[in-house]
Amino acid sequence: MLIIAGIVPFPDISLVEGTVEMKDDSLSVGGYTVPCFQGTSAMASAALTVSNALRLSPPYAVLGGDTGSGKGSRLLYEHLAEKLEEYAPRVLALHYWLPNLGLIKNVVAAAAKLPRRPVMIADAASMYAAKAAGLAEEFDIFTPDVSEMAFLADRDAIHPAYINQHLFESCDNEVPGLIEEAYRLGGAAKLLIVKGAVDYIARKDGIKYRIDEPDVPEMECIGGTGDTITGMAAALVHAGFELEDAAVASVKANRLAGKAAGVTPVTKISELIRFLPDALDFLGINSMNRGCVHGEN
Repeated sequence: MLIIAGIVPFPDISLVEGTVEMKDDSLSVGGYTVPCFQGTSAMASAALTVSNALRLSPPYAVLGGDTGSGKGSRLLYEHLAEKLEEYAPRVLALHYWLPNLGLIKNVVAAAAKLPRRPVMIADAASMYAAKAAGLAEEFDIFTPDVSEMAFLADRDAIHPAYINQHLFESCDNEVPGLIEEAYRLGGAAKLLIVKGAVDYIARKDGIKYRIDEPDVPEMECIGGTGDTITGMAAALVHAGFELEDAAVASVKANRLAGKAAGVTPVTKISELIRFLPDALDFLGINSMNRGCVHGEN
């Protein structure tokens, strides 16, 4: 089972769960319709699209409704900690929730107790909480952007808003140094997918891949394009890909889909997601061939 968990900005739900289904440009989870825009819904939509393309079972989503009070986030943390044994997921992909250092420790502890520990993936605020709680090394994949790398490489910061380096000072040519520092300080997962104009895939022993083609600069203006990478990576790991292969395929397919969609700064993320199956097929990844795909060093 692949579980996607995160909050959505809707006050009329507390907690909803169920198999992810697509209805037009929206998702359906437990009978609740969630528009496909950036954040947890974009991640879930990309994971579903890849799962369908590979003829896998669809992901299962656990969503908390939270517009900033923290109530939905707390419900989500507590629900996962209580239900992970029942779910027994192969992959647990976490997105946004209000960071709570004590509660994320409970979720990670629950995952560690399972007979088969799930692959743990974190993006956005779930990544912030994991790093701030000293749990980064318990995760298999983090998917930061360049400014978030500055946070992971800051020993004392508990949120990207409090990094020593100004948010906009970080740039792509600083990424290798930030990656090295994040690993030195224990602020990085086993594998990093650093998203940006150049995508980096790295481990503790160094950068494994640097991917910058095709170059689609318009994607930097579209909310959700990093979330799609995380969702794809989760689905490909669920399909049996090794972590590095899933990472390479995800960043390449994202770029290819953006180019094929002819994205502009006003393109909706759902329009890009429609092109993901074709992008995967171009890379030789489909329901008949779930083999490896290699990137450029």
